[in-house]
Amino acid sequence: MRNALNKDILRLAVPAIFTNITVPLLGLVDFAISGHLGSLTYIGAISVGTMMFNLLYWNFGFLRMGTSGLTAQAYGAGDARQQSLTLYRAVAIAVALGLLLVALQVPLRELMLWLLSPSAAVAAVARKYFSICIWGAPFFLTTMVLKGWFLGMQNSRFPMIIAIAINVINIALSAWLVFALGLSFYGIAIGTLAAEVLGFALAMTLLRRRYAELVRLRVEFRRLWDGVGRFFRVNADIFLRSFFLLSVNFAFTSIGARAGDEALAVNSLMMQLFLFYSYFVDGFAYAGEAIVGKLQGARQYRERDRAVVWLLVWGFAIAVLFTLSYWVAIHPIAALLTDSEAVIAGVAANYLWCVAVPLVGVWAFIGDGVFVGLTATRAMLLSTLSASALFFATYFGIGGDFAYWRLWTAFLLFLALRGVVLWSIYLSRYAVRRQRGADR
Repeated sequence: MRNALNKDILRLAVPAIFTNITVPLLGLVDFAISGHLGSLTYIGAISVGTMMFNLLYWNFGFLRMGTSGLTAQAYGAGDARQQSLTLYRAVAIAVALGLLLVALQVPLRELMLWLLSPSAAVAAVARKYFSICIWGAPFFLTTMVLKGWFLGMQNSRFPMIIAIAINVINIALSAWLVFALGLSFYGIAIGTLAAEVLGFALAMTLLRRRYAELVRLRVEFRRLWDGVGRFFRVNADIFLRSFFLLSVNFAFTSIGARAGDEALAVNSLMMQLFLFYSYFVDGFAYAGEAIVGKLQGARQYRERDRAVVWLLVWGFAIAVLFTLSYWVAIHPIAALLTDSEAVIAGVAANYLWCVAVPLVGVWAFIGDGVFVGLTATRAMLLSTLSASALFFATYFGIGGDFAYWRLWTAFLLFLALRGVVLWSIYLSRYAVRRQRGADR
């Protein structure tokens, strides 16, 4: 039983890791390309531009997570019609939201630049980057939905294929446009837009070929929209959770930006290392969404609890690996990403924060995956809300001029409290079902 469960976890987690690893690799490559264009302005612009899209897209993370959890439970219950309804409903909402973002691009862009307050030089470059990439919003959000639906159907291979294709195309096009055609920084934005459109086309092709019967399943229009209320009730908490999560990330970038281009570059590189780790451990969180959701839908609560334990074991192993890697090799890793001696020195001087975050953050990442599978989204909101309050209280409560130790201490406490709240809720409300024989 244990071996079968671990095989199921790895079957979903390994492709999910390959899916996720392409995301930070793309960020690292974009950072490296901009870092070798001869100016800190470009490093700052890629950081600010990326944060602008994080502010937009991460708030719509419910499109993927909610779709994954609801689909997994429908899969576990053997309800084909509900699987189709979830797909159609989520795609319709994603397209509508993507078009709305395109229509509101100018006020959204200027508002975010005002909030982030980068230097004038960085703002000018980031503004053009945003104006190019925003046209990919409908394609990006719809592809996000399709990835979540595939995962809920216990298929993490298709999201892997889509993500690898998008990011390989993006990296290749960006490098070619920047260095071969001489488009400088803006080649990165054009490459990103083209890759999102092609990735959407690939996702639709895979959907039609593998799930033709579910796609063709007749769904009454009334039933489609009757379920919107439940869809948003499940996902409203995820939306608000994403908002508070992004408020911390936004503040993190903004604080660095206000401290100067060098501090922004150092913080951005350190955050890239954190994100690189997080996408590895998120592979097991994604496996948790699919497996926990399936077992919850099938009412196999004992097996669900066993899966949760092994998800934590695998996540902790990944955290230890990254902690050791950053401990022994932080300087050469930083040197791969930039040739700025000032940035390399700044990262090396603060490497202990990079070492600490994997072990502190693993509990929150795995916990999020478990609660998405449960569709118990209120717990995710409560954990992030309380942790965000602690982040701001810690950073601004200590006071004083900008210091890396103050910012990263607040961030570590933010990660830690998220994990504490999530697992306290799980142990009190869900794991106790094992003692009640809930899966009789």
